[in-house]
Amino acid sequence: DKVYSFVKLAELYYAGSHGMDIKGPTKGFSRYNKDKPSLLYQPAGDFLPMIDEVFKQLVDKTKSTAGAKVENNKFCLSVHFRCVDEKKWSELALKVRSVVKNYPTLKLSQGRKVFEIRPMVKWDKGKALEFLLESLGFENRNDVFPIYIGDDRTDEDAFKLLQERGQGFGILVSKFPKDTNASYSLQDPPEVMDFLRRLVEWKKFSNERKGATE
Repeated sequence: DKVYSFVKLAELYYAGSHGMDIKGPTKGFSRYNKDKPSLLYQPAGDFLPMIDEVFKQLVDKTKSTAGAKVENNKFCLSVHFRCVDEKKWSELALKVRSVVKNYPTLKLSQGRKVFEIRPMVKWDKGKALEFLLESLGFENRNDVFPIYIGDDRTDEDAFKLLQERGQGFGILVSKFPKDTNASYSLQDPPEVMDFLRRLVEWKKFSNERKGATE
């Protein structure tokens, strides 16, 4: 919902909360949704009331920590500490753990200056990508080349899926070399933007060239 509110293009497919909230127009066949008029898949839908409950507790628990920000991403909660004094990081971590420990079906992990809490379901960004490829009818197509760009450890599942399928490739965004399942890397968002611009230009040139030879 949050991404759609920024982009507002109904013909696109959107996946948020580590792939646990997927929406978009239906195309093709999927074993997940056979009869629904629009593609909608939420493998952790039953967790919504719990997520909202934990969100309120985290907001209350961390309000005394200057710079801490709790974000509700529907199926995933994030506690950002980028703006928190480094001396307070351990204290904040204890506060977050004190809340999450009361919910054994939720998983706590740490990313880049952020704590993430999400349901313990057998679902990740790789499974979300696989779901989209199948739902779009692209699962066994040789003329479709998926490209996945990500900068987080949780993106590795999607990189690995493409690597194992031998279909498309993953691109890791990082300023530093890392062990990754991605095939290529870009340093930062500006390089990603430049890559996408060049990709669009290449596609436009290819179409014009194809039209000229027909």
